[in-house]
Amino acid sequence: MNSPLNIQLSELRKIGWDDWDPIGIRSVESADWKTCAADEYDSYLLHVVHLLRQGGQPKDAISYLDRVVTEHMGLGRLTDERHQASVKCVQAISDYLKALSAKK
Repeated sequence: MNSPLNIQLSELRKIGWDDWDPIGIRSVESADWKTCAADEYDSYLLHVVHLLRQGGQPKDAISYLDRVVTEHMGLGRLTDERHQASVKCVQAISDYLKALSAKK
């Protein structure tokens, strides 16, 4: 069993918005997305944390995000650009979790 980490949702959101953002909300001209859609990806990002903390491989978390994009969000076929965004997002979350673990 993993010991608890002090995971900051704000850090996960930054990763999600900077590295993943599959529906492109961040590219909206208005800054309103920061208030009205800040939590748009929370459940997906938290699930990635769960997968990685339970011993799942990064490839499993990447596949999960790819499925979210294609099946849950219904954004069509998986493009290389979308897949690479999933890879980058999972790597950033993994790095974040490692940094938190090192602080303990």
